[in-house]
Amino acid sequence: MIKINYYKRRKISAVLLLVTALFALQSCKKSRSDIGQVFFKETNNKVFKKVESDAFIAIFKKTLEEKKASLKNPKFITAFYEKNDFDPVLVTQHLPQNELKTLAGYLSKAGSHGLEPNLFDAKNLSDLLIKVYDKNAIKTVEDAYKIIAELELLTANSLIDYSNALKFGVISPKKIYASYYTETKRPDSTSMMEALEVNNLKNYLDSIQPKDANYLALQKGLADGISAPGLSAEETLRILQVNLERLRWKNKKENKRYVIVNIPDYRLDVIDNGKSVLNMKVCVGEGRELKSTDQLKEYDESDLKKDRPFSRETPQLGSMIHSVQVNPIWNIPESIATNEISKHAAADRYYLSNNNIDVFKDGKIIEDTELIDWTDPAAGKKYLFKQRSGNDNSLGKIKFLFNNDNSVYLHDTPSKAAFNQKMRAISHGCVRVENPLGLAEALFGEGKKFEQIKAGMAQTENQVARDVALPVQIPIYLTYLTCWAAEDGSLQARKDVYGLDVVLYSYLQKLTAG
Repeated sequence: MIKINYYKRRKISAVLLLVTALFALQSCKKSRSDIGQVFFKETNNKVFKKVESDAFIAIFKKTLEEKKASLKNPKFITAFYEKNDFDPVLVTQHLPQNELKTLAGYLSKAGSHGLEPNLFDAKNLSDLLIKVYDKNAIKTVEDAYKIIAELELLTANSLIDYSNALKFGVISPKKIYASYYTETKRPDSTSMMEALEVNNLKNYLDSIQPKDANYLALQKGLADGISAPGLSAEETLRILQVNLERLRWKNKKENKRYVIVNIPDYRLDVIDNGKSVLNMKVCVGEGRELKSTDQLKEYDESDLKKDRPFSRETPQLGSMIHSVQVNPIWNIPESIATNEISKHAAADRYYLSNNNIDVFKDGKIIEDTELIDWTDPAAGKKYLFKQRSGNDNSLGKIKFLFNNDNSVYLHDTPSKAAFNQKMRAISHGCVRVENPLGLAEALFGEGKKFEQIKAGMAQTENQVARDVALPVQIPIYLTYLTCWAAEDGSLQARKDVYGLDVVLYSYLQKLTAG
């Protein structure tokens, strides 16, 4: 048996490590030298055969630094190429089989999503690809280095931007809307890396096409150039663009069952497995006063619309319905107490008692409210007001509760006549429902809890507030959609009651103009 001493073993190990390192270096250099081979094979331009890795890296680093300001995600893209040793991985992988031409084709058709192709540098990418195959345009190795570097960066930037747009939308709703409280997923490094690491570009681009039936219907309307009822073709185009953007926002979790309120349509649906199993009218919060200039029009740099919501507007939000209160007590908001209740009390000494409203100070009920100076403008802020359970309670016989910071909930109402109105943006911000008992049954299902709710709502005397928890919490979304497809495929359009289309359209136009 041959014995090898310690020092010889270390020497052999060092040699092996050196050989391994040299092999890895040679493999790396071979990989890099293939850059020119890929381009030569595709273009038959012998200039690309002269491409050397070290020279290309220097040019690529310089180009990356020069182009950083034009990249949407410069830190991520820089980190990506640092990780890949500044190898042009996208063009070497996707130039063959015309995959980059396929990408350019998809970008040029971004209009089918209501987006301008220039958002994704569609023309620049097409022009660069034409130049790559033009031997008269690439005459020197310096020309080759430059166009490979530019094409690589443009491909990365355009692919990420297009992927982000279709998967998440081009606008973050939380950045443009003052009353938007729905958890909405936005692009991150993981989603962007996914776009850059795809093996087949066409398969990936097809996979990120939104599959929602409404989205597809709006796309079809866009392609056909149709006019929605009561709107011109130009107005329809703009309303389709803003609503396609909304449908790209990732603001609904994958739930089989949920409640959704569409504010401009004044409608509530209970959705189960993609189908509406209950639909009813609702009344939503009163909207802002819109000016004649608040329209979907061409972008003007001096007229970027700011979202300035009226205090009574129902916010866009997502939450979970956790319980109901039968024969509810109304904890009157300070704004209503100040602007309405205290003024009514000043004008009519019996107003509070006639409407079953109790007044509290430091947690204690005030027995004689006539001693309060109701002419004091601060009276509504000094006291707490609660309306007792009863047939005339403003919340009706039941309210549906879900966590939010806006004190918003769904509730019944004694004022049923309002549901006969076409325009139902009339509440203080909460959502009044037309069929509260039907909604309770849809949420709770048949059983003991629903029977308790039904019996409690039928009481006409000695009503006492009672909380009933849902066995399983159900998602609720208060949304804002002004155009969608009906079940028969026809486009439906509604008035932009809060002016939120105008706000979103102005930001979309700014992106295009920029």
